[in-house]
Amino acid sequence: MPSEQYVKSSPSPRVIVAAVIIDDGRVLACQRSSPPEAAGKWEFPGGKVEPGETDQQALVRECAEELGITVEVAGRVGPDVSLAHGRAVLRVYAVEVLDGGVPEALEHSALRWLTVDQLNSVPWLPADVPIVAELPKLLFRS
Repeated sequence: MPSEQYVKSSPSPRVIVAAVIIDDGRVLACQRSSPPEAAGKWEFPGGKVEPGETDQQALVRECAEELGITVEVAGRVGPDVSLAHGRAVLRVYAVEVLDGGVPEALEHSALRWLTVDQLNSVPWLPADVPIVAELPKLLFRS
């Protein structure tokens, strides 16, 4: 009887989603309040995709929890960004705020609307920097 070989499969990376919210040629940036190593840095809102959720469902949930708004998810922005030495991946999507909602800083220290000229005026989290590089073309289109 042939011996069976067992190949240990590596777990799929954890998916983190984030939202690029553009309004009137400006993008929403959110200032982290925690953990200590990220506090004061800026990011796009979002969070972990929970088991059984799609990326889009997670973004809708995260925007409601973090900003108190209802959104519709549109297309991808930029490539996947590898995080935590490949144990996680960041996927960013453009989203549209529905029903005239106004984002509130429910889980962040501050929110700021940035024009294309202001994109580099805040210290972004390293994972968001590749996405910031994609924004000028989106902001000029809006």
